[in-house]
Amino acid sequence: MQTNRIDQSFEKLRAAGETALIPFLTIGDPDVPTSIEIIKQLEAAGAHMVELGVPYSDPLADGPVIQRASSRALKHRITILDCIHVAREAREQGVNLPFILFTYYNPVLQLGLERFFELLAENDISGIIIPDLPVEEDQHVRELSARTNIHLIPLVAPTSQDRIERIVRNAGGFIYCVSSLGVTGERSSFHEGIESFIQSVKAASNLPVAVGFGISSNEQFRMFSQMCDGVVVGSAIVRKIEDELPNLGSPTTRNAAFLHIQDFVRQLKA
Repeated sequence: MQTNRIDQSFEKLRAAGETALIPFLTIGDPDVPTSIEIIKQLEAAGAHMVELGVPYSDPLADGPVIQRASSRALKHRITILDCIHVAREAREQGVNLPFILFTYYNPVLQLGLERFFELLAENDISGIIIPDLPVEEDQHVRELSARTNIHLIPLVAPTSQDRIERIVRNAGGFIYCVSSLGVTGERSSFHEGIESFIQSVKAASNLPVAVGFGISSNEQFRMFSQMCDGVVVGSAIVRKIEDELPNLGSPTTRNAAFLHIQDFVRQLKA
């Protein structure tokens, strides 16, 4: 079986002593071709893998910025199938980044689990994050994940101290540590015991550990780079896209908007 792209990326990063930058974007905001172009800009800016966010009408973990992006995408009837197909289209346009699909469980159930994993494999998606699927109910998903070599990446929150070992026991790819309580969104401060929490997770698993929720600046990226193997940046990038929507909608300013997004990502990890 071919080595998973996520594993390959972390192996290279560890050898180079680097921390993975993992942007999140809502697919279809403002449209699918623009999302593909933004993925290309993220790779050019130095991102190491990308979370493809499936727009969802009733999100559990998403804050207001990503909720607004999902609403814009859903107005164009963007589906989980559209998001999965984006991975193949981006690959055909030369993108080599590993793709991680971030979706809630209901769209997966509507597709059917077996068909869902077949589509992920066919479209070269390396991992999945399903924030509303608890570890107590994920056995069938884990079995299909192992069979298809598509990593099921768990979310671990600071309130999960008593369940860390159970959550990470059968994880794949990396462990996603939630930096703060509540939903996604840019923050100036994080959970008080975040460093000891991350150490607890690292002690429970040999997998890389990434931190997300609220990270929006170079200073925060550098701080978490000293604690973990990867940093996820979501709301800050989705907000930057939102700020650039008028420019993205005009042929005369579209390229400049892409460069602004690229520069923002470069500054995050500078």
